[in-house]
Amino acid sequence: MTMKNKVIVFDLDDTLYKEIDFLVSAYKEIILRLKIDFNIEMDFDHLFSIYQKGNNVFENILSSHKNKKLNIEYLLNIYRYHFPNISLRREVKDFLFQLLSEGFILGLITDGRSITQRNKLRALGIQKIFSEIVISEEFGHEKPHLANYEHFQIKYPNSLYFYIGDNLRKDFISPNSLAWKTVGVRDIKGANIHSQVPENFKQKYLPTFWINDISELKVDDLD
Repeated sequence: MTMKNKVIVFDLDDTLYKEIDFLVSAYKEIILRLKIDFNIEMDFDHLFSIYQKGNNVFENILSSHKNKKLNIEYLLNIYRYHFPNISLRREVKDFLFQLLSEGFILGLITDGRSITQRNKLRALGIQKIFSEIVISEEFGHEKPHLANYEHFQIKYPNSLYFYIGDNLRKDFISPNSLAWKTVGVRDIKGANIHSQVPENFKQKYLPTFWINDISELKVDDLD
């Protein structure tokens, strides 16, 4: 089997970059827009502390500042559709381009809205490195729907398939059932949006093996 017959599919959020960085970017954009549109002063540390406590940031803003034009849709639109200030770590980008240079086919499966996820990819500068990008809003199915993964088997038949993700609830069960080799990226600092706290997951929900960081992954692991 030649190198071109190896297909590596990545998750996006909390796998290639930390989704908390998107949240921080969105909160800062909301603060800026509130100042411009409503002359409302908000403090980032205050908003972020509300999030850290597990409380609803948007409800806090709306209850603190009464204005008919300031509503949940206004805040959600900024959160979802702003162009985020996020970046890819150098070692992650280097690894992706190493895979490309060695002939691997790279793909992406991510849940979310088309504009939101594509803005993230543009901000990270990696939208053109993937041969196939499956975004749930565009594709019609969220993970773990089998069709998201079978798309790559149809597009690139008779290949070796790998999936790299982080979310135990939905990332690995389908590729495992299709006999893909799966790689889990551990949340060693507890910074992920979706916690990896053990919930007695059955083996079918677990990756083939774990790594602590994308930069730990070696080409030799993808055999």
